[in-house]
Order: sequence, then structure tokens, then C-alpha cells
Amino acid sequence: MSENTGAGSSAASYKTAGVDIDAGDRAVDLMKEWVRKTRRPEVLGGLGGFAGLFDVSALKNYERPLLASATDGVGTKVDIARRMGVYDTIGHDLVAMVMDDIVVCGAEPLFMTDYICVGKVHPERVAAIVKGIAEGCVLAGCALVGGETAEHPGLLGENDFDVAGAGTGVVEADRLLGADRIREGDTVIAMAASGLHSNGYSLVRHVLLNQGGLALESHIDELGRTLGEELLEPTRIYSLDCLALMRTTEVHAFSHVTGGGLAANLARVVPDGLHAVVDRSTWTPGPVFDLVGRTGSVERLELERTLNMGVGMIAVVPRESTDVALTTLADRGLDAWVAGEVTGRGDRTTGAELVGDHAG
Repeated sequence: MSENTGAGSSAASYKTAGVDIDAGDRAVDLMKEWVRKTRRPEVLGGLGGFAGLFDVSALKNYERPLLASATDGVGTKVDIARRMGVYDTIGHDLVAMVMDDIVVCGAEPLFMTDYICVGKVHPERVAAIVKGIAEGCVLAGCALVGGETAEHPGLLGENDFDVAGAGTGVVEADRLLGADRIREGDTVIAMAASGLHSNGYSLVRHVLLNQGGLALESHIDELGRTLGEELLEPTRIYSLDCLALMRTTEVHAFSHVTGGGLAANLARVVPDGLHAVVDRSTWTPGPVFDLVGRTGSVERLELERTLNMGVGMIAVVPRESTDVALTTLADRGLDAWVAGEVTGRGDRTTGAELVGDHAG
């Protein structure tokens, strides 16, 4: 016996409510190829299970293994990807924001999961996002063991999306890096950023797109490419570079330069009683930083506490390790330089500060 739903009415379904299960299944099929590329020997099973499985029996070789975990997103940089219709780079940013936080304590990245929330599942678009995440995981040396794609019609527009992820790494307890290892006289080594990375985009979008009225498709001579291409430049992933540094020489601490800027993030790993001094004259920030500052009349202090200003990762090493550290990073194709040193705090109230003026 059928229920009379009334003249002209139709039966409701998940699809008519805005959620397309078939499109979600197709998205999973398209992303499987990319997830397989991140596979490590410890990964068990394949994509599609309720949980990702990772064999941790190798941890038996550790004296005292510590698991490190982190979670993050990409922020409003996803709006640039949406406007540009480019979805295969934003995943690099996600992996960098998660795994470069994990490696800061000296941990080796092991595996990662992602969460993609969309207004409407466009299978090829979702697969492109996962492709970027998978490529980022390869660059970080970790496996992508699973994730979730959620369709939220009515809450997000058809083309709106957001991404987030969580990762896990492992470090031997006696190799844990941090403030307790730093000593007066240590060298502060800066590693070049690939661009804006994934912080400060609310300011960047407001200044360049709203105040400046610049179009993402416009070619900016000082950038040597379109504004959109510059703003979508993927965040550099430093995980394997940092691990290589730990293998070749002594490292006391790393600092991932994200929200809050260089000085604030470096201060997080400087112990009480010591002070890190970073000399601006040791590098010249890329032209995009000047473009943001000039277009929005943004004061230097505001720029420096919002953007990375051309430095994406910091290593603090003993003075005698400086040359080996620089050579190791150069051999890996990463631009790095001595940016400062650790001194006594004296009457300073902060753990780190920037001094001088940028070269150029």
C-alpha cells in the first residue's frame, strides 16, 4: 500500500535534499590512485574502511617512543583556490601546516587523515584536492591513511569548500627537540619560504582584492606572474629537510613560522633567560610582501606579526654545527642562511626579536 503524498508532490530523498551519494562514491574512486602513491610499508588495508590502519610494531625498536600529533587547516587561502578554479595545490598547504608542526619537535611524520567539507560534491574537484594532499604527503614522507568528504548543502554554497587534516609522528624521547636544548651562542638559521604560505590571507585578500581592487587574473610585473598564481603558490614542506638536518648534525630546536610571524613563533622555543636576535639585513623578503604592505599601507610590525616575511622554518643549532647545517640544506636545494643568534636575555622581556632593516 502506497502513501498518498499529495497531488504534484514528489518523494523526498537524500539527493533532493542536496546530498549526492553517487557523486561521493565517484569522488572516492577518483582519489584512490593518489592515496596509493602515499603508501608506506606500515599501512594496512586500502581506502574505504571505517578507519585507517598503520602497523606500529616498528616502534618496538624505540627505547621510549613519543607520538606527536597536530591538526590544522589552510584558512581563507581556500577562497583563492575557489575563485581561481584551481584545486590541486591547496593540499600541499594542508600537509605543510600539519606535518611541519610535527617535525618541529624532531618527530618523523608517519600518517595523516584529511577532512574535506563541500557545499556540493563535484567528484573531479574533490579528487583534485586529494591529489594535492597526497602529493604533499609524499613530500613529507608520510602516508595518507584515510579521510572524510562531507557534503553540507544549505550551509555552504555549491562551490564553497574547506579542508582540514590531522597527522601523527614519532620521536625517540631522548631526541625530543625544544627549548630545554637551546644554549647561549646557538646559531639561528633561516630557511626560505616559497611565498606567503598559508597564513594571513584574510589580511592579504582584504588589502589586495578589496582595497587594491586587483584581479586575480592580472599580471603583476614585480611578481613575474598573475596575482592568483602568486597567492596559490603552495606552502613549502620542510619535514624531510629537517629530518635530514637531524641526521647530519646536532639540532637544538626548530620553529615553524606560521600565524603570529617569525619573532612570535621563534619565541615559543626560546627558554627563559635567553633571547634570540634575528637580523633583518640577512635577507630580502619576496616582492609579494612589499606589494601587500604598500597597497594597504600596512605597518611593518603588522606585516611581521601576520606574514612569514620570507622565512618559513627556523633551525637553532650549536655554533659549531652551523656550516654542516647550511651545507646539508644547500645540498637539498633549500635556500638557508645564518639569520641571528641566541644571547642572554638581559633586560629584554620577549624571547625573540627582529632587528635592523632588510637588505635591498
